[in-house]
Amino acid sequence: MGFKQSAHEVAVYRRGSVHNVLLVNVCVDDLIITGAKEQKVKVFKAQMKKAFDMSDLGLLCFYLGIEVRQDATGIDLRQTHYAKCILELSGMTGYNPAHTPMEEKLKLSQESTTEVDPTHYRRLIGSLRYLVHTRPDIAFAVGYMSWFMERPTMEHLQAVKRILRYVVGTLDYGLHYGRALDTTWFIGYCDSDLTGDVDTSKSTTGTMFFLGDCLVSWQSLKQKVVAL
Repeated sequence: MGFKQSAHEVAVYRRGSVHNVLLVNVCVDDLIITGAKEQKVKVFKAQMKKAFDMSDLGLLCFYLGIEVRQDATGIDLRQTHYAKCILELSGMTGYNPAHTPMEEKLKLSQESTTEVDPTHYRRLIGSLRYLVHTRPDIAFAVGYMSWFMERPTMEHLQAVKRILRYVVGTLDYGLHYGRALDTTWFIGYCDSDLTGDVDTSKSTTGTMFFLGDCLVSWQSLKQKVVAL
């Protein structure tokens, strides 16, 4: 049908020019369709229905655990239901909320002695990493606690519970993408700590990119080189 696969995201396909673009995201047998012109979207739907037995579920409202709300002001992305499931998994539903996901200047080490169940710890971290898709405010804390999945200890688990207590009080947090009424700018920010990992002397880099007022990309990643 004339689509080209994205070189950066293999599940995304594109057809048309800038003012006539049509984008399709594929996940198994589910498709998300969006485009610059509604007529182009309708034409594509008709083409697909001729080739496959398909159902049109209408305006996107829920996809892979992400809740989508669309109105005249823009689009909201949240994972409130998924966050509640994580709290049920951890047994922390109804706990007193924390104001921040992590203690200020917290430094943890692999040298702690009292070990905990690694399977449970990894399950919590894996669940929180998926929550980061709409919660950049916990990206650093979750990434930091991911360093200790090989041999988690009670000290590490307590720090993870701090993240979960923060989630308790911020269940409705998410991302808002407002409509751009005029020209928008693409702006990026980056920073890093210094030897944040006390065991290896490696630092962590954080990046955030905005299209106008909308956060479109973020990352918290340990550097591969040792800071001197």
